Amino acid sequence: MLASLADYELETRGDTLIVHPTGAWTITQAGRLDGRLAVDVAALSYRHVDFEMSGLADLDTAGAYLLARSIRYGVLPAESWDVVSGTQGHSTLMKAATSAVLGQEPQARRQWYDAFVRIGQATVRFWNELIETLAFLGYFLVVFFRVLASPKKIRWKATINLIERVGLDAAPIVMVLSFFIGAVIAYMGANLLASFGASVFMVDLVGFSVLRELAVIITAILLAGRSDSAFTASIGAMKMRQEIDAMTVMGLDTYEVLVIPRAIACIVVMPILTFLAMMSGLTGGLMVAWATADISPILFFNRLNTAVGIENLWVGLSKTPFFGLIIAVIGCRQGLAVTGSVESLGQRTTTAVVQAIFAVIFVNAMFAIFFYEMGI
Repeated sequence: MLASLADYELETRGDTLIVHPTGAWTITQAGRLDGRLAVDVAALSYRHVDFEMSGLADLDTAGAYLLARSIRYGVLPAESWDVVSGTQGHSTLMKAATSAVLGQEPQARRQWYDAFVRIGQATVRFWNELIETLAFLGYFLVVFFRVLASPKKIRWKATINLIERVGLDAAPIVMVLSFFIGAVIAYMGANLLASFGASVFMVDLVGFSVLRELAVIITAILLAGRSDSAFTASIGAMKMRQEIDAMTVMGLDTYEVLVIPRAIACIVVMPILTFLAMMSGLTGGLMVAWATADISPILFFNRLNTAVGIENLWVGLSKTPFFGLIIAVIGCRQGLAVTGSVESLGQRTTTAVVQAIFAVIFVNAMFAIFFYEMGI
């Protein structure tokens, strides 16, 4: 209960007053702080107020109204305000409360203007996320190569445990899904090519699509959805419980303890899972070809070896370590970016999965262009 008591700290930086509310600013608790907040703020001179709300446990309309009154308490009333850290709900409540404190009428919704504002804000967030992710990747690579130069620093027990969780536990679902993907492609090819009397080319279609693209993409997307969310959730929970701060105080490198084992695990298991997905996809295509087009397994594999070739297998597998690295880096980066609220944990977990899938598809497109230009 003590942890949820409402309280606050004030900080001034030039003409800016920074208000740090903590605990539960609700109608049952925040009211006892109104008088003290008025006295503390009245002695200050400021032009702008920043509400830093990362320490809030709860906020209702009454609490937001009491916080918003700090805009009017100073010797010179503040000209502007902003919520620099908090949830979307905090911002919405503070907008309504400050409008009431300042006597402003509710802003009329401007459909087109608001739409462009949201697009602009989303663009800014995209570039900020991109820059922060690239900075995280750069520092990770420095630590990664430093650890590779001194293998004794690698936490092998944690790495092997993660390889089992990320790879072995995910193998059944990857193989089952790839089997049905290969079967569907073969079935579509059988219906389409039979009208031209070229059913045997179904083998080419299954081989090229599964080996070069589909098995790799399906495995990466499943790994991003299954493991990336787990990375973000586990590291984010540690961040919320201040375990990562405890590691730092103990002198442990967060990257070496948390990020490197997960990256190694993803880099190791991604080619293995992809190979299993390729074999499963080809098996699905073989079963459909045998059942619908009377293509025997011997003919299937002879055509596969002649028309497709082993080089397409290596083309698909060559991309997998990069995808594993991307998935691990994004998941760990989003986990370390979690703040103190459960809502932040949920948002970062969703963001990690979306970013990882987008990054995998984008990098795969770059590989496709590269291999095309190289004639591979």
